[in-house]
Parts: sequence; structure tokens; C-alpha cells
Amino acid sequence: MNNFDYVKATDVAEAINGIASNNDAQYIAGGTNLIDLLKYNLTDAEVLVDVNHINSNHNIEETEDGGLKLGAFETNANTAYHPLIEERYPLLSKAILAGASAQIRNMATNGGNLLQRTRCYYFYDANTPCNKREPGSGCSAKLGYNRIMAIMGTSEHCIAVFPSDMCIALAALDAVVNISGPDGERSLAFNDFHRLPGDTPHLDNNLQPGEIITSIDLPPKGFAQNYSYLKLRDRNSYAFALISVATGLELEADYIKEARIALGGVAHKPWRVKEAEEFLAGKLPTRENFAAAAEIIIQGAIPYEFNSFKIELAKRAIVRNCMMALHPETQLPGAQPSA
Repeated sequence: MNNFDYVKATDVAEAINGIASNNDAQYIAGGTNLIDLLKYNLTDAEVLVDVNHINSNHNIEETEDGGLKLGAFETNANTAYHPLIEERYPLLSKAILAGASAQIRNMATNGGNLLQRTRCYYFYDANTPCNKREPGSGCSAKLGYNRIMAIMGTSEHCIAVFPSDMCIALAALDAVVNISGPDGERSLAFNDFHRLPGDTPHLDNNLQPGEIITSIDLPPKGFAQNYSYLKLRDRNSYAFALISVATGLELEADYIKEARIALGGVAHKPWRVKEAEEFLAGKLPTRENFAAAAEIIIQGAIPYEFNSFKIELAKRAIVRNCMMALHPETQLPGAQPSA
């Protein structure tokens, strides 16, 4: 790992100025992904600007519209166990606790979670071509071992998947990302924050140079009555999702008033198909209707040699998770999944 200078920022303006004054500077909070990237020489930085001491962005507080504002520099662990998150946004709490390990969640921050780079084998192997590391060099995963790779929203340049669990729940909840930078403050709908690979697979999100995430807004509706997060993986801890599903349902008189379904492990960003959610509105919450919605969500999937199983797995996971959302108590330790 190359040498770097270290700067401790005490407010957002100071952090932004620290980046603006050096083209090779990067923000660091928990560092649970950035340090790996530096060690593997997949990124470099002459200066690391530490934002952990910006106290104003560690808070979790209520907003005027009845939602919550999550400080970008608060840890994943403190967020998942916060009483207001557990009570009003249990879907988010479950998703966060499904990710990484307890030690990593104690360090990783909310803003950093949104900025994770892909866990593609070939991205981390500097000896193989990768368009995310070196645009134009090629995508080794397409003809390589692509078991964990994407089946939705891919391009000829990249088939990597986005690894976050937290972000799948944030996508389902219609969160908003608040950003500060050299040109001032702005907000992005969560669905507009991450990018599909297209012709620019090296760009994971729509942050502009020098910008920093300051907070994440949760809307008032948290689907606390009917929700579920399901993560299917090769082992039961410290593993990335083959398929994950975040589901929130609002029921009225035994019918679905509103549905939110977001998938992880299938694309370069959290995957959500509004047409499937609109299809479910006004219908009975039956296995048959959830299966029909799953077909809409997975329509157009493109499998590769080793990941074709993901198509059927995703459909079954959607149906299972929607049925679990009807009975959230099935997610308690020791409980049995609903039939």
C-alpha cells in the first residue's frame, strides 16, 4: 500500500475543501472497503480526509414530515439497533444485520455502505482484464467463472453485481440521498444514485468529483407491519448474496394497497421494477399473484454459463419473501418460514 497523508476534518466544509485542494484525495470513514482497495492497489490516494469527527452527521433524528434522517457517518450497527429504526423501519434493520459481520458493522458507516465497490473476483485480480479497473480492457467475468454475477441490467462491458444489503432495503423504502460538494448541496432519489454499467462500468454512482454523502432520508412510510428481508447465500454469515429480496407491503381489507420489492445480487445496482409493484396493487396477497409479479421483475434476465440458476432462484425468493412479509413474526430467531 502506498504512503498517504492524513487530514482530520471537523465539519463538512472542511472535508470538501480538503478534497478540492488535492486531486488525489479521498474521504475515509469506516474504511472497511477503501482500505482493501488501497491494499490491492485498486485505488490510490495521496491524502485521506477523515470524516469520522464531523459530529453533526452521526445523528439519527426525526424529520418534519414524520420520517427519519440517518447521518452518513453513523455506523451500520448503531443504525440497525436504533430504537426508531427497529420500531418504524424493521426492514432496514434486518437488511443491515444480514450484511458482513458484527465487527465490520461496528466500523462501516451508512454513507460508506452506499459507496461499496463490486466484489467481482476479476475486479480484485489486477492480473486480469476488467473494465471497472481499466476501461476498455475487457470483462473477464463474461467468459470466466461468473456464478455470482448479474443477470439484470448488464452490458457488454460489465456483469458485476452491487454487494450491499442495506441498500436493497433503502431502495424498497424510497430513501433519498443528501449530498454536499464544491457546488453546494443537492438530493438524489435512491433509485437515481447508483448506475447500471452501460458504457461506463467504472462509474458506480452519480456522485460528482469532491462530493460527499451527508445523510439519508427515510420517508414516513416504513412498512413496519408487513415486511421481510431474505438473503440467500452460500453460507449463513459473512457472505454476499446470491439473491436477496426486500419486501414491504401495505394491506387494506385483505388486499394489497401498496407493494415494494427490491432485489440484490442480480444487478449493478439495487433492482426494482415499478411495473411489478403496480401489478400487485389492489390484488389479493396470494402466492399466485406474487409469482406473477416475480415473472415481471425477472423479465429480460440474461444468464451466463455459471449463473443461470439465479433466474429461478430469484423468482422463488421473491415469492417466498412476499409470503414471509405477510407474517413478519416468522423472521424472529427460531421461527419457521411461512408455508
